[in-house]
Amino acid sequence: MELLDGKLASAKLKDQIKIEVDEWVSSGEKKPHLAAILVGEDGASKTYVESKVRSCNEVGFNSTLIKLSETASEDEVIQAIEQLNNDDDIDGFIVQLPLPRHIDEAKVTTLIDPKKDVDGFHPVNVGRMTLGQPAYISATPFGITQMLEMYDVDTQGKHCVVIGRSNIVGSPMSILMAKNSKYANCTVTLCHSRTQDLKSFCLSADILIVALGKAEFVTADMVKDGAVVIDVGITRVEDKSRPKGYRVTGDVNFEEVSKKCSYITPVPGGVGLMTVASLIKNTLLATKKEIYGV
Repeated sequence: MELLDGKLASAKLKDQIKIEVDEWVSSGEKKPHLAAILVGEDGASKTYVESKVRSCNEVGFNSTLIKLSETASEDEVIQAIEQLNNDDDIDGFIVQLPLPRHIDEAKVTTLIDPKKDVDGFHPVNVGRMTLGQPAYISATPFGITQMLEMYDVDTQGKHCVVIGRSNIVGSPMSILMAKNSKYANCTVTLCHSRTQDLKSFCLSADILIVALGKAEFVTADMVKDGAVVIDVGITRVEDKSRPKGYRVTGDVNFEEVSKKCSYITPVPGGVGLMTVASLIKNTLLATKKEIYGV
């Protein structure tokens, strides 16, 4: 078994980005600038945004964080989006999800300028990605595809099973793995909460990508020998033996499943770190106008 180490892979990607940024700025161009809108005090969201700010500093980006209270109105969020859409110094920005229930996430996402939508959630970017046109790809699927490439995982003609059909991970991941490219070209099955006999699909998978949100859902008896397992889930599980009173785990029972795999991502230290690095990569693409042009 080989670990698909997100810490090493994300560090490599950020090193590459920093070299590009240094060359870009040395040629007289502006520093890339990533902004984020954070609504409320969700602990996981705050941690994620802080990680993005740190990554910006590491690669030489400017960063801006707009914090709004949990009770901020939808109009206030829209005003913040319009402000960033119209700010020529901002190359890309995100609205950190999830949002409080009184705010319509779909409406908010659609109001982001597609050219600055470095999270890849806008319908224009989703449509372009689906059609194989240049687009900002949602950061988690983008990170997974880059990790497969970095570790030279053979995907050609393999059966890829994706568990979870969210617009953020599962659905775009299934599309990307079916693309006609070196680290794709899979036959893809997309499974979800209504899939019957899920275990049989999992056992047929050469590549199993799990984005379900249920702690340690996938066990050893669901995975065939030699499979590649990508664990996208991250859940805090109560554990009074730990100093913080909890442990962080994924959707896969790592201890069991890792004994059967050819490759597996850990949680933490796997896909999450590549998600942040991929968002930074998208922002560099936005700065250089490599997706939409001038």
